[in-house]
Amino acid sequence: MPDPLPGSSLPWLVERARRDPDALALRDGEHELSYGQLAARVECLAGRLAALGLSRGDRIAVLMEASCRLVELAHAMQRCGATLVPINTRLSPAEIAPLVADAEPRLLLYDPGRAADLEETRTRVGSPRIVEAKDELDAVPPIGAPAPRPLDPAAILTILYTSGTTGRPRGVMLTNGNHRASAAASRANLGALPEDRWLVALPLYHVGGLSIVFRSALDGAAILLQPRFDPARAAASLRAEGVTLVSLVPTMLFRLLEHGGDRPFPPSLRCVLVGGGPVRPALLARALALGMPVAPTYGLTEAASQVATAAVGDAVDRPESVGKVLPGTRVRILEPDESGCGEILVQGPTVMAGYFRQPDATARALRGGWLHTGDVGRLDAAGFLYVLDRRTDLIVSGGENIYPAEVEAVLLAHPEVLEAAVYARPDPEWGQHVVAAVILRAENAVDDQDLRAWCKARLAGYKVPRVIEHVATLPRTASGKVRRHLLAAGAVLRPRGR
Repeated sequence: MPDPLPGSSLPWLVERARRDPDALALRDGEHELSYGQLAARVECLAGRLAALGLSRGDRIAVLMEASCRLVELAHAMQRCGATLVPINTRLSPAEIAPLVADAEPRLLLYDPGRAADLEETRTRVGSPRIVEAKDELDAVPPIGAPAPRPLDPAAILTILYTSGTTGRPRGVMLTNGNHRASAAASRANLGALPEDRWLVALPLYHVGGLSIVFRSALDGAAILLQPRFDPARAAASLRAEGVTLVSLVPTMLFRLLEHGGDRPFPPSLRCVLVGGGPVRPALLARALALGMPVAPTYGLTEAASQVATAAVGDAVDRPESVGKVLPGTRVRILEPDESGCGEILVQGPTVMAGYFRQPDATARALRGGWLHTGDVGRLDAAGFLYVLDRRTDLIVSGGENIYPAEVEAVLLAHPEVLEAAVYARPDPEWGQHVVAAVILRAENAVDDQDLRAWCKARLAGYKVPRVIEHVATLPRTASGKVRRHLLAAGAVLRPRGR
């Protein structure tokens, strides 16, 4: 599939607006903007950001739900030569502050109503200027917006934070070149049609949602943006607004089908990308039967979204596969066992520049010139990729990544908790939910409701254990590591009285 903006070195929105100024760019319920109108708004916004002191090479953090303003900000970063740092809006105030401290942004923009969530940031982090992203920002008189300059493919366009296996967040640095290569790979797989409309109900702090913003400007597609996923609203959009493409996580697909019953989807819907966790065969079969052209996909933030994606129709013959590796990307299996399974390594132009200010973690992840994903999988003789397990101990609930070490640290900080281990349990709606096995200093020293409240005050809600198991001991290896797979299998010893 040829590049729709061949040879373009200008910001993608600028070039698209010059070519298709009247084409629909964005609809978010409140606004409907053509590419020409969107580019004009971005130019004005870039002038306001410049008036606030943002300049080339700076970082701007945003605590914002998906909205027209956030799409504008994403494009304004290219116009200003700056870097966007989206913060997960589901994080607690105690989780937000260290991310801002790590990123050291010049500006932090937030949605109306979120000021209280930034009080801890204001106390602990003194450097960024904190500005409300709507009325307060719009009141700033813009100075002349920086003239569009040729893009540097190696310049960092986004820093997206993802949890590390130790629980310490890692800022994944993705360049202009990474995002463009990701768009080109997706285009080669899905094609790009003039009438394409992407329904975007994924959050824009995730690479899966944000990548569509850049991909659409490069391809000329329209974005139908929904700030939060609502199955009724999403289903209505799929059936009445000419949606051709949509990206979902398995939980969203489950809710869509539960809402719609047996009502089929229109033929205008030409691809439903489903990633962020495995798709259960029964769910896949149900979606296919209702006319949803599901294409399972595998990707990660460190590879700017997709690594492998099934073509429409592949899921029928190979329901357990995530398809073939996308053009331009290379995958190999490290030290495969007798069944061909091993760690998935990725190489290609979509692979990140590294982790922000974490050279040791970057060196480990990119050793030997390959991205070591930590995911286990295999390739069959026809080149189809099968992902057998997520990163070691990773819990994927509703498309959100949860690392047990982070939740365990919060539990162990409770004065009555002696030991804790966190693991996943299958969930028909969320894919997985969080379970904690704990040993208290004294039996009945604290009840489960209080432990969950303790966690909720310090963690995003989706990380709080749904179930707390009280155990007498934790199964461990000879070196002392907890054997979480045994806990998940039910190999726990309960103390008396429980």
